[in-house]
Amino acid sequence: MTTSELWSRAVAERYDAEETGMNSAAVLGPTVDFLAGLAGDGRALEFAIGTGRVGVPLRERGVPVAGIEYSEPMAAVLRRKADEETLPVVIGDMARATVPGEFSLVYLVYNTISNLLTQDEQVECFRNAARHLVPGGRFVIELGVPPLRLLPPGQVAVPFDVSAEHLGFDTFDLVEQILVSHHLTRDGEDGRYRRNDSRHRYAWPAELDLMARIAGLELERRVADWDGSPFVHDSSKHISVWRKPA
Repeated sequence: MTTSELWSRAVAERYDAEETGMNSAAVLGPTVDFLAGLAGDGRALEFAIGTGRVGVPLRERGVPVAGIEYSEPMAAVLRRKADEETLPVVIGDMARATVPGEFSLVYLVYNTISNLLTQDEQVECFRNAARHLVPGGRFVIELGVPPLRLLPPGQVAVPFDVSAEHLGFDTFDLVEQILVSHHLTRDGEDGRYRRNDSRHRYAWPAELDLMARIAGLELERRVADWDGSPFVHDSSKHISVWRKPA
């Protein structure tokens, strides 16, 4: 059994509405450009495809896309956007589930590898990506850099959003490399807040590089964002590309 938490129907139904920023053209345009360039004339496989935020526009760009998704309710939302023939999806664990055929690109966006809560499962995710890739194919991950420098001695919480409609902060277990994202979202006009939490295993870029080496992949490129900006010491996230040797 995977350690990933199963996203419910209620979460799936409101997911797109609550991620309007991530659905914007400013975000999706560079993301799809980056991935389409790596896919070339081949097929792309998205691990944890969710509601199809990236997979659907990438398919509309002309790249054949398939997906793996653990949450049936999330996949059901995707189905309203694209049918099975257009964008096939396997329901299963991204560390173990397989999709028929070979791919020139496998990718994981928006921190989703952190949904796997053990190092072993994250290693298996890399191995699963390598199994699906043709020689010369690429595995791409988008992941935040743990903001541990923001933690003064004795503090375990870091806020990431303080706005009129949403309060968000992460708490850290520094021994187990687990962070919990806490969200308080204004729900309706009566001023009430809805709370939900999600657990994640954070990992440093160097740790991911070692996972890639275990899976037989080689680091090809690391940038700070989909626009190709350089990854530097204070970058808050990275887009990493590993290549399967030809």
